Amino acid sequence: MAQKKLIRFTQLSELPNVMEKPEGMKGKWRAHFKNENPIILELACGRGEYTIGLAAMHPEQNFIGIDIKGNRMYLGAKKALAQNLNNAAFLRTEIEKLTDYFTKGEIAEIWITFPDPQTRTSKAKKRLTYPRFLRLYRQVLEVGGTIHLKTDSPELYKFTRVVIDRYELALHEYCEDVYKESTMPELKIRTHYEGLDIARSNKIFYLNFSLPEELKDTDNELKIYLQETENQLVVDK
Repeated sequence: MAQKKLIRFTQLSELPNVMEKPEGMKGKWRAHFKNENPIILELACGRGEYTIGLAAMHPEQNFIGIDIKGNRMYLGAKKALAQNLNNAAFLRTEIEKLTDYFTKGEIAEIWITFPDPQTRTSKAKKRLTYPRFLRLYRQVLEVGGTIHLKTDSPELYKFTRVVIDRYELALHEYCEDVYKESTMPELKIRTHYEGLDIARSNKIFYLNFSLPEELKDTDNELKIYLQETENQLVVDK
């Protein structure tokens, strides 16, 4: 297995649709795609099922899957090439470094599909819908650009609803059981981790929201909420 990973890492850098921490790409992605179409990101893309699925579904848009784990990304990048998806690309880097590769307003939408929910309160700051990440997204999203969250974690869904409420974000759509309640074709795309049902919730949750020009500074209130939630869990035990 280690040998296979090493081979994939070597081959990853040779794939034309993959960039590994590239220099000079900030503000130049439309030149890479050779068009002026909107650019959508899939964060923590893993094997890139959404990057591939959305690119096939929407040839009038460009999609970039972002992850640091090249072994998984390799599988998605190869599949995109096999399907001749010229509107799909992959960027290997940390999500925290988004502003190193994208300029203000360069991104139309962001998809976050089945991220690690970081269910422990002590790990809350690592949740991809935590305010520090939302402020990062604000720096690259165009005005009115939307964020999509698809997760099987009730905890992450509830937490994100709390963030949307407390920071007065614009909630456009929500669904607490995607396969029973939604007819949105984009939500029918399945990922490898969705199939594992790690959260054992037997439900898929979805949120679509956008950010204001500047997020409110209610971080202390959020910390208090998280602490109260943790204390309640201790009491319940």
